[in-house]
Amino acid sequence: MSTFAINRRQLLQTGGIGGLAVALSAMSPGAAEAARPLNTAAPQITDLGPAVVQFSLMSSLLVGDTVYIGSRNLNPVRIIGFHLPTGTITSRTDLGSGYSIQALAADSTGRYLYAGVLRDGIDGKPNLYRWDLSTPNVPAVGVGETGDRDIRALAVAPDGKVYLAGGGLTTNAPSLWEYDPGTEAMTSWGVPDPGATIAQAVAATADTVYFGTGSTLGGGNGSSPARLFAFNRTTRTSTNILPAEVATGVSVTSLSVLNGQLGVGVKGPGKSVLINLANHAQYTIIAKTGVMFRQLGNDVFFVKEPGVWSYNMVTKKITQILTEDVGAMWGLDVYGNKALTVSSYDVIEVDPVAKTAIKHDLTDAGAPGGPQLCMGLAAGAGDVYVGGTGTIARHQLASEQVSYLRATGEAKDAIVVGGILYTGQYNSRGIYSYDPATGQLPYQVAALPAGQNRPLDVCWDAVNGMVIAGAQNDTGGGGCFAAYKPSTTQVITKVNPIDALQMVRAVATKDGVAYLGGDNIYSTGPRSTVVAWDPVANQELWRLDPGQTQGIAAMAIHGKFLYGMSRKAAGLFVIDLDSRQVVHRGDLSSVCTDFGALQVSRGIVYGVSDTTVFRIDPVTFAVSVVVADINGGWYSGPHITADEDGLLYTLRGPNLVRIDDQQAMQTMRR
Repeated sequence: MSTFAINRRQLLQTGGIGGLAVALSAMSPGAAEAARPLNTAAPQITDLGPAVVQFSLMSSLLVGDTVYIGSRNLNPVRIIGFHLPTGTITSRTDLGSGYSIQALAADSTGRYLYAGVLRDGIDGKPNLYRWDLSTPNVPAVGVGETGDRDIRALAVAPDGKVYLAGGGLTTNAPSLWEYDPGTEAMTSWGVPDPGATIAQAVAATADTVYFGTGSTLGGGNGSSPARLFAFNRTTRTSTNILPAEVATGVSVTSLSVLNGQLGVGVKGPGKSVLINLANHAQYTIIAKTGVMFRQLGNDVFFVKEPGVWSYNMVTKKITQILTEDVGAMWGLDVYGNKALTVSSYDVIEVDPVAKTAIKHDLTDAGAPGGPQLCMGLAAGAGDVYVGGTGTIARHQLASEQVSYLRATGEAKDAIVVGGILYTGQYNSRGIYSYDPATGQLPYQVAALPAGQNRPLDVCWDAVNGMVIAGAQNDTGGGGCFAAYKPSTTQVITKVNPIDALQMVRAVATKDGVAYLGGDNIYSTGPRSTVVAWDPVANQELWRLDPGQTQGIAAMAIHGKFLYGMSRKAAGLFVIDLDSRQVVHRGDLSSVCTDFGALQVSRGIVYGVSDTTVFRIDPVTFAVSVVVADINGGWYSGPHITADEDGLLYTLRGPNLVRIDDQQAMQTMRR
């Protein structure tokens, strides 16, 4: 399996349709005024079935001989039990809210399994569930709701009380929450750091609760760095105990109670920490980032993708015990004398001495999949690719066959060029390539600069023969420009080509010039800058601020006009690339909510939002609805693409749909 997202801004179509597009772009102002605006009939929509069907996961926990695994981007969210001795799925329960399960924890008896969910908003439904493993056929029940949107980490103290960490709204700092199963009360212990935007880690002992906080993006807007609070369970007072060596980190990402020590993972500084539980002033620095610490004798295991590592507390030696890149890992435990991890695809038993691994494929074991929220899509050469978490669904239109490809990470956007797929691959995977003629799985062809972990948009520069990508730095803010030339394998990059705060949210290209669209999530500074960039010389040509109140969600170029769609329904803007002037601003609030995508097809710029497919009149720039209530099942923003015939593809709910807006084309010809 693999994920990938596909380009929303493809090349103009060739042949007669492409000739028409060129002719329209070349019309004089007088001729343009004489042309008729679009007035079209309903488009033809073909349902191509579920876009991506699989079992994807986001958490795991070993209880006895069974690994319990929480799903990701499936509806309903579910927990399955994988029984190690038999290698089969032996239990399942569905939860009543949320879209993913990131947090699992069991009580000391092993009877009760708690699960915390991620959700779209605070909805009055439980986000904490409990499953009685002594009666696995009885569904898990919702036992409480925190005042935060998400639960990202859980811990159960020896006395059975449950502690919860999460957050989810950057406007509200996360609280430490306690659930008491005896009284069924959910209580906030307060906000120890008003500058934090996320809490990803919690651990508990008999007398102390450890609560890790930080920020989703480092720097700017007054957000706090990583902090680790030790709460006295009697007084509920707290102290920041994060050692100075890692205090510059962005966020505490993992906490694990070991034998007398607390394993601490921190994002940013390239180090991990073992803190003495009896004396927090005593600690050991591990010279590698890690999460999900577990102990076997003198060895402390931890995950640092793309592998599993061991730190020997006597020799201080760090050893990689799982060297294969198995993709994202969502759990780590000790099973007998082995380390046990769960990847996006397998339950993996790792022999730390022999450094060998035994994999149990979850699909073969009967993991119950379903239609999944999608990352992106692309169409070309007779195929439509749809990205899910850890997978690419390849829809072969002629045969109506669907096959699945593995590739680590998530491709947030991509293009198909000459039948070859190029993706912008999250997390920190750079640009991947997939050629269906070879049968080789998608693989990395270009790395991005350190920290530029989230590629957001990809397009094709036909003049220079380059894949153009824009990215975001989740840790430090800002972003980067990148270009990959397949014919020579040359990679060109530039960090913060717009400024230190604006990520490169959108990219488009015309006549060998790349156009970069900025998005600034902070409250101050420019937020929608468009920069014209020479991808060969790797330097700025000019820039323009279209004066939007929000950052740019998407861009597309048709003729001499660059179309931009701003986030949060802030509007449409159109730039004349010849005069370098904004020639139109329009309202998009009737068709969009926040993120969106733009696509040129048959001489028209189309857009898609969470709710609607729409078109933009090439003469008047007026916006009209193509498909209302499309409500695509997207995880990281909607996508729309077109094939060589100008047919559009997007999602309606969880299903892939093809849209033929031929009536619009006929109206233009008239």
